[in-house]
Amino acid sequence: MNERQTLAVSGWPVAVILLAIAGGALWLGLSGVRPDLPGLVLGLLVTAYVLAWTGVSIVQPNQSRVVTLFGRYLGSVRRNGFVWTWPLTAKRTVSLRVRNFESAVIKVNDAAGNPVEIAAVIVWRVVDTARAVFNVETYEEFVRVQTETAVRHVASLFPYDNYEAEQRSLRANADEVMESLHRELQGQLEPAGVEVVRTQLRRLAYAPEIAADMLRRQQAEAVVAARTRIVAGAVSMVELALHQLSEQRIVELDEERKAAMVSNLLVVLCGEQRAQPVVNAGTLYQ
Repeated sequence: MNERQTLAVSGWPVAVILLAIAGGALWLGLSGVRPDLPGLVLGLLVTAYVLAWTGVSIVQPNQSRVVTLFGRYLGSVRRNGFVWTWPLTAKRTVSLRVRNFESAVIKVNDAAGNPVEIAAVIVWRVVDTARAVFNVETYEEFVRVQTETAVRHVASLFPYDNYEAEQRSLRANADEVMESLHRELQGQLEPAGVEVVRTQLRRLAYAPEIAADMLRRQQAEAVVAARTRIVAGAVSMVELALHQLSEQRIVELDEERKAAMVSNLLVVLCGEQRAQPVVNAGTLYQ
């Protein structure tokens, strides 16, 4: 079932007509002209008056009215203001405004099997009032349940951190994760006539039982990466120093002395503490 428009006209002309009917009924009731007619005419006018008033409705901005007649869907009214539609109909208000939903923090195993805590914020709105009212029992509850289901599923597709090169992860590829969540959630909410406007992560962390161990692992990986960068830079500097010494013929070093110089330079460049210089007062080979 898809949304369709139904009869909806301005309510002000109808209100004027109804006031005229009320005035005519009052005049017939009070006048003494043709006393055999006023009773029947008055009854017809009152009936028409009451029936007409059942079609009057007020629609707020960014709201819609779903109109049904004895269980049959007639259409939806999106015209704002004081409107008149079919009489004797039931009218249910459906908000078309943008809303956000903050999912609860759930614990789920990521693609590597590590328990993580994750929560998301979903921005959504109703775009098809007929599907929102008739395809699901309560569309707000449907959005809540489907959001938690989609968040749980998407979190299980990615590891928390990228432990291999070119591997996508929850922490490093948040945009891709949110795009995947957006696509999956939109597909699940399509039957309810709901459009997902935006998705974003509200919380992402390791579960408390492994958080300390994973923190030490991240610290170790950071130390290894930093040391690798330092060693690479030190080797480049030593190579440059030996090349310039040899090219400019500042000093001639045999292989043994080169190895000693390389060792000393690497200790100075890669050490965590400041090196203490030692002055050699003798010759180079003492």
